[in-house]
Amino acid sequence: MATVELTAENFESHVKDDDILLVDFWASWCGPCKQFAPTYEKASEAHADITFGSVNTEEQQQLAGAAGISSIPTLMAFREGILVFAQPGALPPAGLEQVITAVRGLDMDDVRQQIDNQQQEG
Repeated sequence: MATVELTAENFESHVKDDDILLVDFWASWCGPCKQFAPTYEKASEAHADITFGSVNTEEQQQLAGAAGISSIPTLMAFREGILVFAQPGALPPAGLEQVITAVRGLDMDDVRQQIDNQQQEG
């Protein structure tokens, strides 16, 4: 599956509707973004069950701001509508595979319980 261009108009629906959504925040002038792009594209082809989204931070400045992006590239992972991973920097192929494996392996009942506990304490 090719990457999906995410915009302010479709970002929320993808977060809510896709079981696993990876998001690459990038810009055309960013060297590390260009280095990461082939790795991300190759992973999107290898993992058809995951939605791979891409946000052009130049065109989607409000979306990047709302997501708190301060460094690019930044990779985020959402599972069942919950942000479960966010990290700036271009990952090597093995690093991206580790993230995908970890996100797939999450016990989402446990994640939701941890979120509930944090909200009760806060």
